[in-house]
Amino acid sequence: MRALIFPGQGSQVVGMAKDLAAAFPQARAVLDEVDEALHQKLSHLMFEGPAEELTLTANAQPALMAASLAVLRVLEAERGLDLERDVACVAGHSLGEYSALAAAGSLTLADAARLLRIRGEAMQAAVAPGAGAMAALIGTDVAAAHALAEAAAEGAVCDVANDNGGGQVVLSGDRAAVERAVALAPGKGIKRAVMLNVSAPFHCRLMAPAAGRMALALAAVSLQPPRVPLYANVTAAPVPGPEEIRTTLVEQVTGTVRWRESVAAMAEAGVMRFDELGAGKVLAGLVKRIASGAQASSIGTPADVAAFAP
Repeated sequence: MRALIFPGQGSQVVGMAKDLAAAFPQARAVLDEVDEALHQKLSHLMFEGPAEELTLTANAQPALMAASLAVLRVLEAERGLDLERDVACVAGHSLGEYSALAAAGSLTLADAARLLRIRGEAMQAAVAPGAGAMAALIGTDVAAAHALAEAAAEGAVCDVANDNGGGQVVLSGDRAAVERAVALAPGKGIKRAVMLNVSAPFHCRLMAPAAGRMALALAAVSLQPPRVPLYANVTAAPVPGPEEIRTTLVEQVTGTVRWRESVAAMAEAGVMRFDELGAGKVLAGLVKRIASGAQASSIGTPADVAAFAP
Protein backbone atom coordinates (compact mmCIF):
# COMPACT_ATOMS: atom_id res chain seq x y z
CA MET A 1 0.00 0.00 0.00
CA ARG A 2 1.18 3.49 -0.94
CA ALA A 3 0.68 6.94 0.61
CA LEU A 4 1.38 10.25 -1.10
CA ILE A 5 2.82 12.87 1.25
CA PHE A 6 3.31 16.58 0.66
CA PRO A 7 6.04 18.85 2.10
CA GLY A 8 5.64 21.98 4.20
CA GLN A 9 7.38 25.33 4.50
CA GLY A 10 11.15 25.24 4.49
CA SER A 11 11.35 22.91 1.48
CA GLN A 12 11.12 25.77 -1.04
CA VAL A 13 14.14 26.43 -3.24
CA VAL A 14 14.73 28.69 -6.23
CA GLY A 15 14.40 26.56 -9.37
CA MET A 16 11.66 24.33 -7.94
CA ALA A 17 9.50 22.70 -10.66
CA LYS A 18 11.41 24.54 -13.43
CA ASP A 19 12.77 21.41 -15.16
CA LEU A 20 9.45 19.67 -14.68
CA ALA A 21 7.53 22.51 -16.33
CA ALA A 22 9.99 22.60 -19.23
CA ALA A 23 9.65 18.86 -19.80
CA PHE A 24 5.94 18.25 -19.23
CA PRO A 25 2.93 20.34 -20.33
CA GLN A 26 0.90 18.96 -17.41
CA ALA A 27 3.29 20.61 -14.94
CA ARG A 28 3.24 23.88 -16.87
CA ALA A 29 -0.57 23.83 -16.83
CA VAL A 30 -0.65 23.52 -13.03
CA LEU A 31 1.70 26.46 -12.61
CA ASP A 32 -0.23 28.56 -15.12
CA GLU A 33 -3.47 27.88 -13.23
CA VAL A 34 -1.90 28.92 -9.92
CA ASP A 35 -0.46 32.07 -11.53
CA GLU A 36 -3.93 32.95 -12.82
CA ALA A 37 -5.65 32.23 -9.48
CA LEU A 38 -3.23 34.53 -7.62
CA HIS A 39 -2.92 37.20 -10.36
CA GLN A 40 0.83 36.84 -9.97
CA LYS A 41 3.67 35.22 -11.90
CA LEU A 42 4.44 32.96 -8.97
CA SER A 43 5.99 30.43 -11.36
CA HIS A 44 8.63 32.98 -12.40
CA LEU A 45 9.47 33.56 -8.72
CA MET A 46 9.72 29.80 -8.22
CA PHE A 47 12.06 29.43 -11.20
CA GLU A 48 14.25 32.52 -10.87
CA GLY A 49 13.87 33.89 -7.32
CA PRO A 50 15.05 35.95 -5.56
CA ALA A 51 15.17 33.50 -2.67
CA GLU A 52 14.21 36.17 -0.13
CA GLU A 53 10.95 36.82 -1.94
CA LEU A 54 10.17 33.14 -2.53
CA THR A 55 10.74 32.45 1.19
CA LEU A 56 8.08 34.97 2.24
CA THR A 57 5.32 32.91 3.82
CA ALA A 58 2.61 34.23 1.50
CA ASN A 59 4.66 33.10 -1.54
CA ALA A 60 6.27 29.93 -0.21
CA GLN A 61 2.99 28.29 0.79
CA PRO A 62 1.18 28.40 -2.59
CA ALA A 63 4.48 27.78 -4.41
CA LEU A 64 5.12 24.53 -2.57
CA MET A 65 1.57 23.39 -3.23
CA ALA A 66 1.95 24.20 -6.95
CA ALA A 67 5.20 22.24 -7.18
CA SER A 68 3.61 19.22 -5.48
CA LEU A 69 0.52 19.20 -7.70
CA ALA A 70 2.67 19.62 -10.80
CA VAL A 71 4.50 16.41 -9.88
CA LEU A 72 1.22 14.59 -9.28
CA ARG A 73 -0.28 15.60 -12.64
CA VAL A 74 2.88 14.46 -14.44
CA LEU A 75 2.86 11.10 -12.66
CA GLU A 76 -0.78 10.61 -13.66
CA ALA A 77 -0.13 11.49 -17.30
CA GLU A 78 3.30 9.97 -17.84
CA ARG A 79 3.49 7.04 -15.43
CA GLY A 80 -0.16 5.97 -15.27
CA LEU A 81 -0.64 6.74 -11.58
CA ASP A 82 -4.31 6.36 -10.65
CA LEU A 83 -5.10 7.92 -7.28
CA GLU A 84 -8.04 5.69 -6.36
CA ARG A 85 -6.41 2.50 -7.65
CA ASP A 86 -2.82 3.02 -6.53
CA VAL A 87 -2.97 5.23 -3.43
CA ALA A 88 -4.27 4.18 -0.02
CA CYS A 89 -4.17 7.63 1.59
CA VAL A 90 -2.63 11.12 1.51
CA ALA A 91 -1.17 13.49 4.10
CA GLY A 92 0.76 16.73 4.15
CA HIS A 93 2.95 18.56 6.65
CA SER A 94 1.33 21.85 7.69
CA LEU A 95 0.61 23.71 4.42
CA GLY A 96 1.16 20.35 2.71
CA GLU A 97 -2.24 19.34 4.01
CA TYR A 98 -3.74 21.74 1.45
CA SER A 99 -1.64 20.06 -1.26
CA ALA A 100 -2.95 16.69 -0.10
CA LEU A 101 -6.54 17.96 -0.22
CA ALA A 102 -6.06 19.29 -3.74
CA ALA A 103 -4.48 15.98 -4.77
CA ALA A 104 -7.45 14.09 -3.34
CA GLY A 105 -9.96 16.30 -5.14
CA SER A 106 -11.35 17.89 -2.00
CA LEU A 107 -10.11 21.37 -2.99
CA THR A 108 -9.68 22.77 -6.47
CA LEU A 109 -6.17 23.83 -7.41
CA ALA A 110 -7.21 27.48 -7.64
CA ASP A 111 -8.96 27.43 -4.26
CA ALA A 112 -5.95 25.75 -2.64
CA ALA A 113 -3.67 28.47 -4.03
CA ARG A 114 -5.92 31.29 -2.86
CA LEU A 115 -6.39 29.77 0.59
CA LEU A 116 -2.65 29.33 1.03
CA ARG A 117 -2.04 32.93 0.02
CA ILE A 118 -4.56 34.03 2.69
CA ARG A 119 -3.07 31.60 5.20
CA GLY A 120 0.46 32.83 4.61
CA GLU A 121 -0.52 36.48 4.91
CA ALA A 122 -2.63 35.83 8.01
CA MET A 123 0.08 33.85 9.79
CA GLN A 124 2.68 36.51 9.04
CA ALA A 125 0.40 39.28 10.30
CA ALA A 126 -0.70 37.49 13.50
CA VAL A 127 2.42 38.36 15.51
CA ALA A 128 4.62 41.46 15.35
CA PRO A 129 8.01 40.86 13.68
CA GLY A 130 10.53 39.57 16.21
CA ALA A 131 7.96 39.00 18.97
CA GLY A 132 7.73 35.26 18.38
CA ALA A 133 10.20 32.48 17.72
CA MET A 134 10.55 28.74 17.07
CA ALA A 135 13.19 26.24 18.15
CA ALA A 136 14.01 22.68 17.14
CA LEU A 137 14.70 20.11 19.84
CA ILE A 138 16.86 17.21 18.66
CA GLY A 139 17.12 13.92 20.49
CA THR A 140 13.93 14.02 22.50
CA ASP A 141 10.28 12.97 22.45
CA VAL A 142 7.03 14.87 22.59
CA ALA A 143 6.44 14.23 26.31
CA ALA A 144 9.81 15.73 27.24
CA ALA A 145 9.17 18.64 24.87
CA HIS A 146 5.83 19.40 26.54
CA ALA A 147 7.52 19.35 29.95
CA LEU A 148 10.24 21.70 28.73
CA ALA A 149 7.69 24.07 27.17
CA GLU A 150 5.74 24.20 30.41
CA ALA A 151 8.88 24.91 32.44
CA ALA A 152 9.98 27.68 30.06
CA ALA A 153 6.63 29.42 29.60
CA GLU A 154 6.49 31.42 32.87
CA GLY A 155 3.11 32.82 31.88
CA ALA A 156 4.03 33.36 28.22
CA VAL A 157 3.24 31.11 25.24
CA CYS A 158 5.54 28.17 24.59
CA ASP A 159 3.80 25.35 22.72
CA VAL A 160 4.77 22.15 20.90
CA ALA A 161 4.34 23.10 17.24
CA ASN A 162 5.57 20.00 15.41
CA ASP A 163 6.10 16.42 16.53
CA ASN A 164 8.13 15.47 13.47
CA GLY A 165 9.43 12.09 14.60
CA GLY A 166 12.96 10.78 14.56
CA GLY A 167 13.58 12.53 17.88
CA GLN A 168 12.77 15.98 16.48
CA VAL A 169 10.18 18.24 18.11
CA VAL A 170 9.66 21.95 17.40
CA LEU A 171 8.57 24.57 19.96
CA SER A 172 6.83 27.84 19.09
CA GLY A 173 5.69 30.90 21.02
CA ASP A 174 6.80 34.15 22.58
CA ARG A 175 10.48 34.76 21.82
CA ALA A 176 11.57 35.06 25.45
CA ALA A 177 9.84 31.80 26.39
CA VAL A 178 11.31 29.89 23.46
CA GLU A 179 14.77 31.25 24.26
CA ARG A 180 14.32 30.08 27.87
CA ALA A 181 13.41 26.62 26.55
CA VAL A 182 16.60 26.47 24.49
CA ALA A 183 18.64 27.47 27.55
CA LEU A 184 16.90 24.91 29.78
CA ALA A 185 17.05 22.02 27.27
CA PRO A 186 20.52 20.60 28.13
CA GLY A 187 19.50 20.24 31.77
CA LYS A 188 16.38 18.30 30.69
CA GLY A 189 18.34 15.61 28.86
CA ILE A 190 17.67 17.02 25.38
CA LYS A 191 20.59 16.45 23.04
CA ARG A 192 20.38 19.75 21.11
CA ALA A 193 18.14 22.80 20.97
CA VAL A 194 18.51 25.40 18.23
CA MET A 195 16.60 28.55 17.37
CA LEU A 196 15.06 28.43 13.88
CA ASN A 197 15.30 31.18 11.27
CA VAL A 198 11.57 31.66 10.71
CA SER A 199 9.44 34.72 10.09
CA ALA A 200 6.73 33.95 12.66
CA PRO A 201 5.87 31.50 15.49
CA PHE A 202 3.72 29.01 13.57
CA HIS A 203 1.43 26.37 15.10
CA CYS A 204 1.00 27.92 18.52
CA ARG A 205 -1.66 29.91 20.37
CA LEU A 206 -0.22 33.21 19.11
CA MET A 207 -1.63 32.28 15.69
CA ALA A 208 -5.24 32.64 16.93
CA PRO A 209 -5.91 35.73 14.75
CA ALA A 210 -4.81 33.74 11.68
CA ALA A 211 -7.09 30.85 12.67
CA GLY A 212 -10.03 33.26 12.77
CA ARG A 213 -9.21 34.56 9.31
CA MET A 214 -8.89 31.02 7.94
CA ALA A 215 -12.28 30.05 9.40
CA LEU A 216 -13.87 32.83 7.34
CA ALA A 217 -11.91 31.94 4.20
CA LEU A 218 -12.70 28.23 4.44
CA ALA A 219 -16.40 28.91 5.05
CA ALA A 220 -16.55 30.56 1.62
CA VAL A 221 -14.95 27.63 -0.26
CA SER A 222 -16.60 24.49 -1.61
CA LEU A 223 -15.05 21.28 -0.25
CA GLN A 224 -15.66 17.78 -1.62
CA PRO A 225 -15.12 14.47 0.19
CA PRO A 226 -11.54 13.36 -0.54
CA ARG A 227 -11.25 10.58 -3.13
CA VAL A 228 -8.85 8.73 -0.82
CA PRO A 229 -8.51 9.07 2.98
CA LEU A 230 -6.63 12.13 4.22
CA TYR A 231 -4.78 11.95 7.55
CA ALA A 232 -5.13 15.32 9.29
CA ASN A 233 -2.23 16.98 11.13
CA VAL A 234 -4.19 17.75 14.29
CA THR A 235 -5.82 14.33 14.72
CA ALA A 236 -3.30 11.97 13.05
CA ALA A 237 -6.34 10.13 11.69
CA PRO A 238 -8.47 10.13 8.52
CA VAL A 239 -10.90 13.05 8.25
CA PRO A 240 -14.40 11.80 7.34
CA GLY A 241 -15.86 14.69 5.36
CA PRO A 242 -15.89 18.35 4.28
CA GLU A 243 -17.12 19.88 7.56
CA GLU A 244 -14.51 18.01 9.57
CA ILE A 245 -11.86 19.11 7.05
CA ARG A 246 -12.83 22.75 7.58
CA THR A 247 -12.61 22.30 11.35
CA THR A 248 -9.23 20.57 11.32
CA LEU A 249 -7.71 23.10 8.91
CA VAL A 250 -8.68 25.93 11.27
CA GLU A 251 -7.40 24.02 14.32
CA GLN A 252 -4.16 23.27 12.47
CA VAL A 253 -3.16 26.97 12.45
CA THR A 254 -2.70 26.99 16.23
CA GLY A 255 -2.39 23.24 16.84
CA THR A 256 0.44 20.73 16.82
CA VAL A 257 1.44 19.08 13.55
CA ARG A 258 1.33 15.45 14.68
CA TRP A 259 3.48 14.10 11.85
CA ARG A 260 5.09 11.24 13.77
CA GLU A 261 1.71 9.89 14.81
CA SER A 262 0.26 10.39 11.32
CA VAL A 263 3.01 8.36 9.66
CA ALA A 264 2.79 5.68 12.35
CA ALA A 265 -0.99 5.46 11.88
CA MET A 266 -0.65 5.11 8.10
CA ALA A 267 1.99 2.41 8.56
CA GLU A 268 -0.24 0.60 11.06
CA ALA A 269 -3.03 0.69 8.46
CA GLY A 270 -0.76 -1.18 6.05
CA VAL A 271 1.09 1.57 4.16
CA MET A 272 4.64 0.49 3.43
CA ARG A 273 5.53 2.95 0.64
CA PHE A 274 5.55 6.73 1.08
CA ASP A 275 6.12 8.98 -1.94
CA GLU A 276 6.89 12.65 -1.18
CA LEU A 277 5.78 14.81 -4.10
CA GLY A 278 7.28 18.24 -4.73
CA ALA A 279 10.25 20.17 -3.40
CA GLY A 280 12.80 18.75 -0.97
CA LYS A 281 13.33 15.42 0.75
CA VAL A 282 12.53 16.22 4.38
CA LEU A 283 9.44 14.08 4.80
CA ALA A 284 10.93 10.99 3.16
CA GLY A 285 13.80 11.18 5.64
CA LEU A 286 11.42 11.48 8.58
CA VAL A 287 9.32 8.54 7.37
CA LYS A 288 12.37 6.26 7.38
CA ARG A 289 12.96 7.11 11.04
CA ILE A 290 9.32 6.66 12.08
CA ALA A 291 8.07 3.60 10.16
CA SER A 292 10.56 0.76 10.41
CA GLY A 293 10.81 -1.13 7.13
CA ALA A 294 8.82 1.40 5.10
CA GLN A 295 10.11 2.60 1.75
CA ALA A 296 10.20 6.36 1.20
CA SER A 297 11.12 8.36 -1.88
CA SER A 298 11.05 12.01 -2.97
CA ILE A 299 9.80 12.88 -6.45
CA GLY A 300 10.41 16.36 -7.83
CA THR A 301 12.43 16.18 -11.05
CA PRO A 302 12.02 14.62 -14.50
CA ALA A 303 14.56 11.94 -13.49
CA ASP A 304 12.49 11.11 -10.40
CA VAL A 305 9.40 10.82 -12.59
CA ALA A 306 11.19 8.44 -14.96
CA ALA A 307 12.19 6.21 -12.03
CA PHE A 308 8.68 6.12 -10.55
CA ALA A 309 6.77 2.81 -10.70
CA PRO A 310 3.03 2.93 -9.92
